[in-house]
Amino acid sequence: MSDLMRDCRGVLAAAESLLEAARGAIARQVAPGGRLDAVALEAEQFAAHGLAWTATYVEALRQALRWAERLEAGGKLGATERAILTLGFAEYGGQIAGGIPMSQVEMARPADLGLDDAAVAPLRAALAPFDARRMTAACGAMLAALEAETYGEIGLDDPEMALLRETFVRFAAAEVAPYAQDWHSRNALIPLETIAKLGELGAFGVTIPEAHGGLGLGKVAMCLVSEALSEGYVGVGSLGTRNEIAGELIGLNGTEEQKARWLPGIASGEILPTAVFTEPNTGSDLANLRTRAVREGDVFKVYGAKTWITHGSRSDIMTLLVRTNPEAPGHKGLSMLIAEKPRGTEDNPFPAPGMSGSEIEVLGYRGMREYEISFEGFEVPVANLLGGVEGQGFRQLMETFESARIQTAARALGVAQNALSLGLSYARTRIQFGKPILQFPRVYGKLAMMAAETMLARQLTYFAAKEKDAGRRCDVEAGMAKLLAARVAFANADAALQIHGGNGYALEYPISRVLCDARVLSIFEGAAEIQAHIIARGILGRLN
Repeated sequence: MSDLMRDCRGVLAAAESLLEAARGAIARQVAPGGRLDAVALEAEQFAAHGLAWTATYVEALRQALRWAERLEAGGKLGATERAILTLGFAEYGGQIAGGIPMSQVEMARPADLGLDDAAVAPLRAALAPFDARRMTAACGAMLAALEAETYGEIGLDDPEMALLRETFVRFAAAEVAPYAQDWHSRNALIPLETIAKLGELGAFGVTIPEAHGGLGLGKVAMCLVSEALSEGYVGVGSLGTRNEIAGELIGLNGTEEQKARWLPGIASGEILPTAVFTEPNTGSDLANLRTRAVREGDVFKVYGAKTWITHGSRSDIMTLLVRTNPEAPGHKGLSMLIAEKPRGTEDNPFPAPGMSGSEIEVLGYRGMREYEISFEGFEVPVANLLGGVEGQGFRQLMETFESARIQTAARALGVAQNALSLGLSYARTRIQFGKPILQFPRVYGKLAMMAAETMLARQLTYFAAKEKDAGRRCDVEAGMAKLLAARVAFANADAALQIHGGNGYALEYPISRVLCDARVLSIFEGAAEIQAHIIARGILGRLN
């Protein structure tokens, strides 16, 4: 065992012990007698969310170490990978011991988690080998890697998965990245020609079973495709999210007739779906959803309003969450409809009777456009009730949350990698004081940490996907992946723009777009605060 691997294991063991101590301290406040108290958990929200971030960091370190061990066993743990491991363990270990930034204005320190100096001392001792000499060497190794435009071996052992990833990396480089800035600046919809090519490659049916026209692969494959496409442009990487949600909803819950009717078209890209869940005054509070569907004979008539509907105009079907039983409390009266609609145009975005809407103009995350939609008697056949049973909508939707959050983490990885590449490219070519700015420690130090954090978030995301593929519950792990990857994407974009200096603030430079795209990732599919609450509740709920 190398000194580095031994020292990393020591840091991880000490961090795991600190996490257990923090969990115990917070559990005494929010779970007296071993039973989680929701009111107490809300009252202690800052500490509980700090616990969630600590657990996320510990899991990221655990997966990074496993990644390194696999590479070492295969003879692939080189200088770049060792540098990434060194930087990751030193930084995340140091933040666990000293304070984790939950946001730009919120720092969760050990004392906030109920820990005293004695509880933190073993971790500080374990971090001692990560001294200035080792860190200088790691940064030097990363500088050499960056000069060669390499970011470390990601650790794919399956040749089929490696080929899949390479296919979409090449596609994104040739068919997406050269046009992304123009699409963004014009707020243009992603061309149908590009969508057709993605359909031919199988991008929309990665996880849909082969029997229904998909590739029949798992969530790891989904991550590889989403990450590769999002590195070219997050709008393109996000096209598949709607297909993933619709495909999983119908695949898990649809009748055989519904599966046969919808899944092949979704898998091929012939049918473009959109998710219609969010309402103006509910957000994540789906139990208070108000859009209602009234049954009249063989149709439901829908009344109400939805917002933040991505790709709403050009979509062919909507997975539409509605209240079919106004008497049932909370989420019990919710149902999911597969609602057909004609594609809209620039002049008439919502030509369907009983349906109207308008575009929400946004800073970034363009290419599909966002809409507010109103329903006034919009008709959906009763045969399109998902699964044929009312009152199952919330449960059906919950079954997709893990996958959606894992995929969002993968999209964030693509954005993070794009920002890293843009920052590096600029630093290698920008000459100041007689040399490329990449040679300055504050510049290559930023890039080195960007590369390390991206790899840690990547390994955490792949781990969550593997858990999902194995059929294990992974709401906590999916939340961790989304929480960390979204933060890393924005941090990378911000750091890369800083490297660009004033030019980064100019609209002509792609990093200005990437910064806007990155910002939304910690909001949709459950805001960072929601993810932290889910993680905390999951960790504390496992006390028994």
